[in-house]
Amino acid sequence: MSSDQSQAAEARFAAALAATGARDPRDYYREKLRELKHNNPEGYAEGVAYYQQTLIPSIAGGEADPLEAWRDYGLLIARLTAPGRPLTIDAGGRSRPFQPPGDPGDMVLHMPETSRARPILVTLPAKPSEAQLATFDWLVAGRRALRGA
Repeated sequence: MSSDQSQAAEARFAAALAATGARDPRDYYREKLRELKHNNPEGYAEGVAYYQQTLIPSIAGGEADPLEAWRDYGLLIARLTAPGRPLTIDAGGRSRPFQPPGDPGDMVLHMPETSRARPILVTLPAKPSEAQLATFDWLVAGRRALRGA
């Protein structure tokens, strides 16, 4: 990964964010990657290698849609954190298995195989619905009361 590739990938991603109003997941993914470094050094190394060898070059070269590529990176980090499966939550709160490319209005969660682990947020729509926020609060954040209640 060269600095030219990084700059090109950054420019394409910034343009995609501006065009769609999507949320920038990079800070959140960095936090999850730091947790992975502490809990699973081998998984962390795999995540960093994917970032350097696949994510940035694919965005910079135009082979991948920047938003989908970053979402896929989030899915990888989640899988490396805990084996499981991705699912989507639509604006009405209904869940279904995640199928690429997905819908930008859906929230994507990674559901760990073990019932003791909380789901991992992968993507949150630019304007999440009340049902999506309630699902996030209940499953991901572990809150047991509605917002503002």
